[in-house]
Amino acid sequence: MTTTTAAALELPAFINGEPVDSPDRLEVMNPWDGSLAGTVPMLGPDHLEAAIQAGLNAGEPLTRYQRHEVLTRASELLGERTEEYVELLCREAGLCVFETRYEVGRTQDVLRFAAMECLKDDGQIFSCDISPSGPQRKIFTVRDPLPLMAAITPFNHPLNQVAHKIAPAIAAGTAAILKPSEKTPLVATKFTELLYEAGLPGWMLSCVVGPIDNFVTPLISDSRVELVSFTGSAAIGKTIAKTAGYKKLCLELGGNSPLIILADCDMELAVNLAAEGCYRNSGQRCTAVKRLLVHEDVEEEFTERLVAKTANYPAGDPADPATRIGTVIDEAAAIRLEEAYTDAVSRGAKILAGGERSGAQIPPTVITDVPRDAPMVVEESFGPLAPILRIKDLDDAIELANSTAYGLSSGVVTEDIGSAMRCVRELRTGTVNVNQVPGFRIECSPFGGVKDSGLGIKEGVIEAMKTMSTVKTFSLPWG
Repeated sequence: MTTTTAAALELPAFINGEPVDSPDRLEVMNPWDGSLAGTVPMLGPDHLEAAIQAGLNAGEPLTRYQRHEVLTRASELLGERTEEYVELLCREAGLCVFETRYEVGRTQDVLRFAAMECLKDDGQIFSCDISPSGPQRKIFTVRDPLPLMAAITPFNHPLNQVAHKIAPAIAAGTAAILKPSEKTPLVATKFTELLYEAGLPGWMLSCVVGPIDNFVTPLISDSRVELVSFTGSAAIGKTIAKTAGYKKLCLELGGNSPLIILADCDMELAVNLAAEGCYRNSGQRCTAVKRLLVHEDVEEEFTERLVAKTANYPAGDPADPATRIGTVIDEAAAIRLEEAYTDAVSRGAKILAGGERSGAQIPPTVITDVPRDAPMVVEESFGPLAPILRIKDLDDAIELANSTAYGLSSGVVTEDIGSAMRCVRELRTGTVNVNQVPGFRIECSPFGGVKDSGLGIKEGVIEAMKTMSTVKTFSLPWG
């Protein structure tokens, strides 16, 4: 597999199940070699109105079993076309094939879990005669799908993040307008085609890209769009919250996840988790380890072993099966990372491995003696960096972990259950994983953060379906 021989894709947008073109086309470049990966049309206000009308003028709703069938068939089709999607993800996002193959597998999980949820009944039953004055009635609840939602997805998981919004929408019966990242719209468009092929009615999904001012902002603010589900930066998420007005919001934003390594840790496990947490997906995950908080008694040994471990993550051509670290999304992002760790070095930090940028590629970079106020560890550094910060004890670790504006996820490596449970209680993050990376989850478990990482509204298939629906209560005479 190579990234340079495949022909560039010329893809349409999709509205109401039909391909739509425009003379204004967005070029998507391969971050590794600068070649053209493909193009998609940039649409305007008339196209946006057509997409909204398509979702609101719904056809015959699918039964639960029909939704189950669509999602199951989509998972099967994706499995059959794994290599096509692996190659396209690699070209479009610069991620190595090791990671893009993993992403396709995760996306199949999302589809399968959403299919399972279609077959589960929902609602509750309340007997009124549990009250001394209660009549002989029962109160029931059911969930009604929202008529229309907008899904705005990021570049770092161009397929899986799309699935995490669209598969629950299908399972809930909610029509969706998908606006993928302008940096990675190709795989989202191909996935939309696949869902249609799996039997999804056109009115349930449109996939569109357009300018911010006359397309994206009107989509977000339109009162007919009752939910905006967004994954991306905290700054853009806050802008969306101001723009959206009175409607449901699901904002899954940035992170600055710590991995706390205590003196009693299993050292081999700690090093493995640090490397996987910092380097996977080129470090471009909101849940990636952004700060290694290492107890002073084990810092020297941990650092030596992490530097040695880093050699197992070679950077190179993303299409080479031996590569473990591809590029970040573009050269501008790599330059920002380079500036961040160069600044840390100017403040006294030391680079022990990596640190040499080449275009859009940054190799895995171990940095020690990082000051606690260095912007690299105060803000989110979205790349394969492993900054080590020394801690004195668990109190110090918890205070430092909670010191940033973010609160998405965290991890702690310890053999002491008391220390582990203190972290669960006291770390102000949406997730705390014990002896595991901060980002560990399965695709149906609740996921999301607090503070600048989100509003506490969770994603994951089950929680997303709740966000994409409303509870209706009714009562009947009983007895």
